[in-house]
Amino acid sequence: MQLELGKEAPLASRMRPRVIEEFVGQSHLLSFGKPLHSLIKSQALHSMILWGPPGTGKTTLARILAAATGAHFESLSAVLAGVKDIREIVARAEIRRKEEHVPTVLFVDEVHRFNKSQQDAFLPMVENGTLTLIGATTENPSFELNNALLSRSRVYVLKPLEAEEISKIITLALSDKERGLGNRNLSLAEDLQQKLAESADGDARRALNFLEMCADFASKDQNDKEVISEEIVNSILTDGMRRFDKKGEIFYDQISALHKAVRGSSPDAALYWLARMLDGGCDPEYIARRILRMAVEDVGNANPEALHLALDAWETYRRLGSPEGELALAQTVVYLACTSKSNAVYVAFDAAKEDVEKYGTLEVPLRFRNAPTKLMKNLNYGKNYRYAHDEKNAYAAGECYFPDAMGKKIYYKPVQQGLEIKIAEKLARLAALDAKSKEEDSK
Repeated sequence: MQLELGKEAPLASRMRPRVIEEFVGQSHLLSFGKPLHSLIKSQALHSMILWGPPGTGKTTLARILAAATGAHFESLSAVLAGVKDIREIVARAEIRRKEEHVPTVLFVDEVHRFNKSQQDAFLPMVENGTLTLIGATTENPSFELNNALLSRSRVYVLKPLEAEEISKIITLALSDKERGLGNRNLSLAEDLQQKLAESADGDARRALNFLEMCADFASKDQNDKEVISEEIVNSILTDGMRRFDKKGEIFYDQISALHKAVRGSSPDAALYWLARMLDGGCDPEYIARRILRMAVEDVGNANPEALHLALDAWETYRRLGSPEGELALAQTVVYLACTSKSNAVYVAFDAAKEDVEKYGTLEVPLRFRNAPTKLMKNLNYGKNYRYAHDEKNAYAAGECYFPDAMGKKIYYKPVQQGLEIKIAEKLARLAALDAKSKEEDSK
């Protein structure tokens, strides 16, 4: 049974697929010959747990499965429902089965929110066929659900949608005149559509919410076409964080000068700007925080001792106070300005964060997942993991620890300064072992 939604309903709700042919994604479950495709074909619905992140189609899939197998669909939220609600649904299901010979599907959203006794209450109903239970959860069923309930249900893992799949959903919403935005004559450039799809991070609902907000701000061009511009997309996708500016531009100019003098290995200029800021009434604890930032951003692994010294200087100031404690800050500023420097970790971390935004929430490869439960072992968690300590040279040569869809990346590139010279040498040796392993595998 599909709900009739008015035009005032959110776009994500209006665009909910009604039949399996409209469903996008989860091909590992719905393609020909796959578990849920076979279930629909055989009309043999069984109790199941749909486990996956938000916006991957758990609720929609439950509705489609019920409709495709001729079952009546009932739903409740484990967050809001109580024992009374469950009993009423069971009573209706019993009448429906006996008098109308129609099966009932009970969809429980966030089923992990039910406590253990509530979960046990479903067991007799599932056992005697009063209803078929479809539970949806974003949490690992192994930890959140009773073993008794798990043993009577099959667990299906839903995956985050790929950007291409989400882009297809956006295209459908833009063109659908009945439920979507097809009557709006909207224009969205291909690269901006891709940006929306990637920013949704595998969540179709989020993508449609983004699209609807963008459409609300669309402006008409000279051809009377509503255009979703790059400015609109960027404004919708930004976090809305604003610059902290309580102390004015001059204050930030001075702390910037101090930071750059340290980075540029000028201890005298660094001392001058430190003195200027203290003389101007700057909170020494704020400066201590910034000095700590310099130690990790600009010195890094070229001299890890700098981080300890910066922390010690901050603690020394707290113990001595002004003006004595300010000397510890000055000592550290001079040390940071004079020591070996590297921003390799800083650059590498930025590159890693860019890839997180680019690739979204890629799955952790099964071989790197822990498998403390039988279910997780049956799903091949931890299979083929290579324990580095048991490998030659205590190194799993050739192993890639990134998500499979990414492949191996190199972010951290040590510089020829201080300790990073040694680090670079070790990484080069490990890279040689990787190359040798790859060469041996290719033979």
